Amino acid sequence: MNKTELIDAIATDCEISKAAAQRALESVVDNVIKAVTKGSTVQLIGFGSFSSGKRAARVGRNPRTGEAIKIAAAKTVKFTAGKAFKDAVNKKKK
Repeated sequence: MNKTELIDAIATDCEISKAAAQRALESVVDNVIKAVTKGSTVQLIGFGSFSSGKRAARVGRNPRTGEAIKIAAAKTVKFTAGKAFKDAVNKKKK
């Protein structure tokens, strides 16, 4: 499912226009990005949690030459699926 298909599904499920569904989806995504960028965790009970993490600097290898290269430390985004989401994917019933 891509973004357009998701917008169509939201519009149908909520009986709103596609434009309103698009604004709602974009608002959710923008607010998740803002919160995680600030270091907050966004928890959607039953769905999952978005958070940021840190990846330490490390030494890697250039696959062509085998030469050691330094890989800088970086921030990363994490998504942890909630129990209900995991159960739905694994088709477990309550």
